[in-house]
Amino acid sequence: MSSEGRARAVVGVSGSPGSLAALHRAVREARRTGAELLAVLAWEPPGGELAHGRAMLAPPVADLRRAAADRLLAVLDTAFGETGPGIPFQGLVVRGTAGRALVETADRPDDLLVIGAGPRGPLRALFPSVTRYCVTHATCPVLTVPPSPLEGELAALHRRISLGRAVDARELTEGGS
Repeated sequence: MSSEGRARAVVGVSGSPGSLAALHRAVREARRTGAELLAVLAWEPPGGELAHGRAMLAPPVADLRRAAADRLLAVLDTAFGETGPGIPFQGLVVRGTAGRALVETADRPDDLLVIGAGPRGPLRALFPSVTRYCVTHATCPVLTVPPSPLEGELAALHRRISLGRAVDARELTEGGS
């Protein structure tokens, strides 16, 4: 079967712990259904499209795209090492906001869009939600992968260290903080 007619598991990747969890879940779903994996990294020029277009010394778009492609390769290497995911896959770098890039890529009815659910907490309302955009605009099924409990624990540990608070190594192995 050609890759044109094959179902796809489209997954947004950025390198965040949530996107790595979504990537691994997308691999499981693709393996289970026989779908092709399509790992998508969305990128925009620093400051956004408008700022880039007005900047006198803006970096060339080709350089920004190459940096995004390098980031995608680094994410895939972090997730799978040299062996890869063990299923047919493609990496795709898309210029645009993450939500729009993912929805426009996962444009077939038999696609499955897999995304990390993003951070939880009181500050989430201050930032645009890729998850909310995808769930609202996608024309295919969307699977949201909740953050790992370890992600919250790591964030709390990072806050503690950045505030100069002491960390007892025993807390790290006992699960308490």
